[in-house]
Amino acid sequence: MNMLSIDPKDTPQKDFHQFMLGTVAPRPIAFVSTVDEHGNKNLAPYSFFNAFSSNPPILVFSSNRRGSDNSTKDTLHNVQASGECVINAVNYAIVRQMAVASVDFPTGVSEFEKTGLTPIPSDLVKAFRVKESPAHMECKVKDIVTLGDKGGAGHLIICEVVRMHISKDVLTDRNRIDPDKMDLMGRMGRAYYVRCSGAAIHTIVQEYNPVTIGYDQLPAHIKNSPVLTGNDLGKLAGQVTMPSEEEINAVASEADVLNALGQQNPEAALHYLAKSYLDRDDVRRGFSMLLIK
Repeated sequence: MNMLSIDPKDTPQKDFHQFMLGTVAPRPIAFVSTVDEHGNKNLAPYSFFNAFSSNPPILVFSSNRRGSDNSTKDTLHNVQASGECVINAVNYAIVRQMAVASVDFPTGVSEFEKTGLTPIPSDLVKAFRVKESPAHMECKVKDIVTLGDKGGAGHLIICEVVRMHISKDVLTDRNRIDPDKMDLMGRMGRAYYVRCSGAAIHTIVQEYNPVTIGYDQLPAHIKNSPVLTGNDLGKLAGQVTMPSEEEINAVASEADVLNALGQQNPEAALHYLAKSYLDRDDVRRGFSMLLIK
């Protein structure tokens, strides 16, 4: 593989920033609402954001120094002063309004007014929630960790969630979030975003207890297969047990297996057939085919 090797110390900050953000992606977006000491409302998006604990419930986002003039943002000032914020989810329905909130409006100007989004009162903090967002998390700021004093340096704002609100419209009948209904947006590098719904969503079920067999236990002809992909091998390695003789014998008499075994290159034909089952997540049947002798 032909790799570009980059030393952060020898690369302009704005260039390395984009290399890093294009690699660490997609990132969830924290739409952070705060109020200043005069009661002015502020709303700003941050994609240096994630959840780090559920007990206690901890979210962390970073308000970075601007690379252009090393200045800090209103959100940082407001959380330092108030110790509170609301982190709102960004879905597809409000993503362009969220983008407007990223503009550097003068201090004291309300991004709620500039975006047309609706502020609604919170239960436990002074900052307002975004009515149009499908989920809001009221937070108390536990700590702010400053990572540097130059442009691009972050301030990690560590928040404890004290109240969460979720639209019932995005829940399943089992009271769980439906990702298609939630329709969240993620941030990539530069001006790229990703919509987290529809074909973008993949279900990956992986057993973790008991321990799975692992790649090293796969037979050599499977590991060295020119047909199977890394994801195919991952599905096989993620199985808890190897197929039994009964499973292997059960598929060995199927018509499509017998047809594959009758081809000029039966091993390759069998691998292509097994892959078709792996692609449909019928892993046990595909795995059993690969073990026919």
